Amino acid sequence: MFAPAYLDYNASSPIADAVREAMLPYLDARYGNASSRHEYGRQARAAIDRARAQVAAAVNAHPTEVVFTSGGSEANNLMLKGFAATRRPGLIAIGASEHPCVREPARQLARQGWTVETLALDSEGRIEAQAFEEILSRRPQLVSVMTANNETGVLQDIAALAAKARAAGALFHTDAVQALGKVAVDFRAAGVNAMTLSAHKVGGPIGAGALVVDKRVELAPLIAGGGQERGLRSGTENVAAIVGFGVAAELAVARREAFEKQARVQRERIEAALSELGAQIFGAGAERLPNTVFFAFEHLDGETLVAKLDRAGFAVASGSACSSADPEPSKTLLAMGVSPEFARGAVRVSVGIATQDEEIERFARVLGETVSGLRQMAAVAA
Repeated sequence: MFAPAYLDYNASSPIADAVREAMLPYLDARYGNASSRHEYGRQARAAIDRARAQVAAAVNAHPTEVVFTSGGSEANNLMLKGFAATRRPGLIAIGASEHPCVREPARQLARQGWTVETLALDSEGRIEAQAFEEILSRRPQLVSVMTANNETGVLQDIAALAAKARAAGALFHTDAVQALGKVAVDFRAAGVNAMTLSAHKVGGPIGAGALVVDKRVELAPLIAGGGQERGLRSGTENVAAIVGFGVAAELAVARREAFEKQARVQRERIEAALSELGAQIFGAGAERLPNTVFFAFEHLDGETLVAKLDRAGFAVASGSACSSADPEPSKTLLAMGVSPEFARGAVRVSVGIATQDEEIERFARVLGETVSGLRQMAAVAA
């Protein structure tokens, strides 16, 4: 009997052993409030300072540029809403493939008088160059484009986009949640003004994230109170989660190159099996995350395939975990020109550091059997 195989690392990843060990003291004896002046408080403050330095080093930023949050969603909301709160309404541009935690705050800002434009994608999921230039000609105040798409894994040329936005007088923010630990991420080299990160995608705990932001960018806090995190995120810090984030970020960078090689080999094996079965792989012509495959079969429902694979012992996803309650097809695929009917069949496989080659071989075999069975059922029903 085989153990279930987890192939949904883009949704979340298991906590690394070193992360868990680092967190435990702050769930037990070291329970001080980091704002307290006594020894317990000083221990907590020192732990946060150390984690801040670790996260900063992971993306080549300065520790003072790291603002800890409860996760990527809060960090993205802080950037968009915090930015808008300090300026008169104007134009904001976001990528068509952005995560809901960028799309939804942008939609809220539109109801407050801001003009929000969506940057079109080409058929591979990359920002369409001419559309980007056209929107920049209208002088947006802020541009937000994710580094790596959580569904397709498609990577944007963030440095090039940020340079053009800067020349047009716009600030540039990137959601790099899916990129950390999978490809090189460099805040300084990218030339961005702000970058979002999350712990639980890289072996850290759920409930910790960060907005890495240039100190010259004026933001209003979402949460007012005691003035923690440079006054940008008040509230008693979650010391254990922050400590775990720091260790996870350090680990992610240390093992990135080895993981990238492993993931590419595993992805190639999955894609070879998919090609034999006649699947379409979305974004295959673009540079992508090494661990991610997003695909669909003609006339096969994605949710049905996911459920069948789950019963067979494989955890995969039908798109983004954060929008799984939404019955609509992937907005990213629709923006890439995929028909709604075909987009509803989309399934995502994302491998991680603990994924074994044997699991991939077994998945390829079971996928073939499952797809064949579903096709036979469809033929009988027809």
